[in-house]
Amino acid sequence: MNAFLNKAAAGFLAVLVAAPLAAAATAAVKVQEVVGASGVKAWLVEDHTNPIISLTVTFRAGASRDMPGKAGTARLLSTLLDEGAGDMKALAFQRRLESLSISLGFEVGRDTFRGTLRTLTRNRDEAFRLLGLALDKPRLDADAIERMRAQLISSALRAARNPGSIAQNAWWKAAYPNHPYGRPTGGDEKSLTAITRADLLDYVRRNFARDTIAIGVVGDITAAELKGLLDKTFGPLPAKATGRPVPDVKPRLSGKVVVRKLDVPQSVVVFGHAGIQRKDKDFYAAYVLNHILGGGSFSSRLHNEVREKRGLAYSVHSYLWPLDHSALVMGAVATRNAKVAESVKLIRGEWARMAKEGVSDAELKSAKRYITGSYALRFSSSKNISEMLAALQAEGLSRDYFEKRNSYIAAVTPADIKRVAKRLLRANSLTFVVVGDPAGL
Repeated sequence: MNAFLNKAAAGFLAVLVAAPLAAAATAAVKVQEVVGASGVKAWLVEDHTNPIISLTVTFRAGASRDMPGKAGTARLLSTLLDEGAGDMKALAFQRRLESLSISLGFEVGRDTFRGTLRTLTRNRDEAFRLLGLALDKPRLDADAIERMRAQLISSALRAARNPGSIAQNAWWKAAYPNHPYGRPTGGDEKSLTAITRADLLDYVRRNFARDTIAIGVVGDITAAELKGLLDKTFGPLPAKATGRPVPDVKPRLSGKVVVRKLDVPQSVVVFGHAGIQRKDKDFYAAYVLNHILGGGSFSSRLHNEVREKRGLAYSVHSYLWPLDHSALVMGAVATRNAKVAESVKLIRGEWARMAKEGVSDAELKSAKRYITGSYALRFSSSKNISEMLAALQAEGLSRDYFEKRNSYIAAVTPADIKRVAKRLLRANSLTFVVVGDPAGL
């Protein structure tokens, strides 16, 4: 993606994003379901405060749909979709976006391929047309492919020397050695070099389909106006995706500490084990539990034990990572080589202590108050809300989730936390990958 030409448009629109959206979204937001004649569905939050529309479209695809030996296909494609479409070459396409202050971008996760569009209302029809062209008729010209390939290879080579990237990639490879999740989402020099234009077109043809779409729209547009635009923009896409299926998988983690030697003064540590799916009945209890363990930043147990009491690291954290075909609870810490062994021991110890004892009433009360109180901060822009609308659909949640979410957190009891702690936290399975020159490991 040519980020330079979109920068002015993105900045201009960001200034106009309405603060009232944040306040309104945390109240009783009316989320409308809009369905076009083509069957394409979107969730819409109307807000006519400012003449801006934000759209997020998510395809259930992502890097896990890359073909073997071609890791990075989806990532490369994401950089090319605004490099020309239809009869417009890259420069013409980018100039058209810039002249109309349209912000268009794409990004890839392991399970998702996401596009975001922001436009002024007066340029709405053209913005939607350009998005539709990018998805249905990307040019993928040879010069653009080679230019973007070179950029990604350069990034991959830098990542191969970065301790954090090395640790992340090594951990995922260890957890999923024979599964698409074990490959780096951005690929490496060898896989990126192997990708052809035919591979990129095949990814588009197989994965950009109407049955995998989740769309969120926020801003100055009515349901009637959106309905017709959905058909024009997404209707030309195939009805069903035919991408290579991704099998369900459990992470293969032994509970060991794996060291990758690198001559640096500070080691980076990534750790984790099997987690809990988003649709699991215990997910909200697990979410609160993790906040207390390591997700609550300055209030978490890991932060208190590793940083506050002993000064071993500037930051340590944990998080839940529910994937479409697996689930993880993960974390990371960076510390001096001489203190890595102590940090690993402390983290495993806190894992075991919480599994055995659960949490105190005071910890639970504080966590619930923070999680529910800070929820409004997620509604800081129309773009954020459109992304959440698309994510809710992709995760199979209901349109009234915004209204109900805090009640799910409030309903978590001490008994829930204790039960889920025993179920989820497995200190002996907690696997660490350390990149650096740690002493005593």
